[in-house]
Amino acid sequence: MNKEIRDLAAEAIKTAKSAGVNDCRVGINSQRQVEVSYREHKPETIKEASTKGLSVEIFVGNRYSIQSTSDLRKDALADFITNAVATTKLLAEDPYRTLPDPKYYEGREERDLGTLDPGHEFFTPEARHDMVKSIENACFAKGGDKVVSVTASEQDYYQEGLLMASNGFEGYEASTVYLAGAEMTVQDEGDRRPEGFDYVVSTSRKELPSPEEIGAGAAKRTLDLLGGKKIKTGTLPIILENRNVPRLLGGFLQAMSGNSIQQKRSFLSDMKGKKVGSKHFTIFDDPFVKGGLGSTTFDNDGFATKKRVMIDKGVLKEFYVDWYYSKKLGWEPTTGGPSNLIVPPGTRSVKEIMKDLGRGIFITGFIGGNSNSTTGDASIGIIGHLFEGGVPVQAVSEMNISDNHLKFWQRLAEVANDPWPYSGQRTPSLVFTDVVVSGV
Repeated sequence: MNKEIRDLAAEAIKTAKSAGVNDCRVGINSQRQVEVSYREHKPETIKEASTKGLSVEIFVGNRYSIQSTSDLRKDALADFITNAVATTKLLAEDPYRTLPDPKYYEGREERDLGTLDPGHEFFTPEARHDMVKSIENACFAKGGDKVVSVTASEQDYYQEGLLMASNGFEGYEASTVYLAGAEMTVQDEGDRRPEGFDYVVSTSRKELPSPEEIGAGAAKRTLDLLGGKKIKTGTLPIILENRNVPRLLGGFLQAMSGNSIQQKRSFLSDMKGKKVGSKHFTIFDDPFVKGGLGSTTFDNDGFATKKRVMIDKGVLKEFYVDWYYSKKLGWEPTTGGPSNLIVPPGTRSVKEIMKDLGRGIFITGFIGGNSNSTTGDASIGIIGHLFEGGVPVQAVSEMNISDNHLKFWQRLAEVANDPWPYSGQRTPSLVFTDVVVSGV
């Protein structure tokens, strides 16, 4: 643990207690970010930034506030906290705002989650530039004379955070994150210029694909948009590409939060223990995935994390309920939000599944869209490929899917064997039957 920030947090709590708080919780986060991007074979962005900030949650006389500062000088911090306590005393009372019962801190796992890449400190500026140039070159090589423009980039972060509470909680974590990819525009028929992209994210640089693979992937995904058009509205099977599942799943997850339930904005509020999807719909929340982007041993309340079954074969088992909303609802708390979401993979590849479906659409991206957490109604624009007999035959674009989550997830017919590893949501491609796809 970083002794400097630990001592700073302890001093902040001491100052707050001296100013008259009942309890307080302090978070200190430090981050170093580097970003490099190239466009037209020239550097477009070269940026490095380091930030450090402190937030303090103040509980005093049934009143609560959270306030932040980046001025961590001892005298300035003391003034900041004293003023924060004084202003909090002026707020309306909220009896539900307290620190958690310390029993929820117990049982925290002591394990290496693999979220800190020891090689990050040796990632040189030259290596960053070489990575980005290689991504860009691969885009041009694969895109050929169709390429209009390419922007390739990489970002990497080192971050550490400490959470300390006046009732005994203390937790520290450090991690690294790498993001690399490219955006690309190509010339289509007439004045159409489709724009595509591909990005990968990981806590370890060694786990990323090669720059050449990243660039080639961005080029392929963009070239696949050529000739895209609407087809006639129809009821078809669809395959939702692995990396795009989280976008559609997000509307469902929103309704699983204690916040939405307490404020009567959740279509799932009375669905615990009931079927909300087909037998193929299972979701685990696993905070212990080695190298996972959401891996952690404690949550924002300081609760010890644990693996949870959120949905089991279509049956809703758990909600995401933090300490505050558990008190308002009168429920037992779980945790405030997702860590790493896992949809267990199936046994067949997308190609194998596609052969059996006859005619359908393989969805590779979304455009716009909205999801109503109160009713479950959702609508989203899609792009992808029409396939027949297992073979893609035409790019499709500017089409739309509108449905209700409680009906849509009942149509989940199969899960492929291809979980997407470059995300905090490890989701395979999903197959849905009898979906109305709106076109011309």
